Amino acid sequence: MSAPARRQDAVQNRIRIVEAARAALAESHHVHLNEIAKRAGVGQGTLYRNFPNREALLAEVYRRDAEELVTAASALLAEHEPVEALRHWLDRVIDYAEIKYGVLAVLEPAAWQDLVAHSQNPIEGALSHLLNAGKAAGSIRTDVDARGVLLLIAYLGRLDRDEWEPTARPLMNVIFEGLRRQDADRRGQQAPKTP
Repeated sequence: MSAPARRQDAVQNRIRIVEAARAALAESHHVHLNEIAKRAGVGQGTLYRNFPNREALLAEVYRRDAEELVTAASALLAEHEPVEALRHWLDRVIDYAEIKYGVLAVLEPAAWQDLVAHSQNPIEGALSHLLNAGKAAGSIRTDVDARGVLLLIAYLGRLDRDEWEPTARPLMNVIFEGLRRQDADRRGQQAPKTP
């Protein structure tokens, strides 16, 4: 009877380890496993049972963030109008990209190329879903596609770490504003009444 409780505890430990690694990556690309174990409140043995090395742990952080980004698209569309759902999703992309570049800075090229290859199509599909909803609602330009938008976003990866915080969100706002249909804004605004 105590075995299921241990399994649940093991699942919680794994979640805490991944969350601690993500938090550490948000602060610095120099991630040490002993620091992550401490942050997660687990021993090093528990950390190594779940992740045999730093690369395995960071790859899991990347995969989890990519999955959350993909599933967020439908959830955001269920809660918001398409243009606002897209804005919220792009905000999440900034957080995802910051962690992504931290992971990619640490992993060997072969490992990160495999991760990126597996996440690219699902992320592009999620963005297409958002763009198509916005196009159908008349709030997003019809002459853009997900691949083009992702190419624009990819250039944010050229920012140095010290430039990221002050620069990434303003640039993403430029991308977002470029995606919006400007005539949709004008249609939504009533002309002032003349006396």
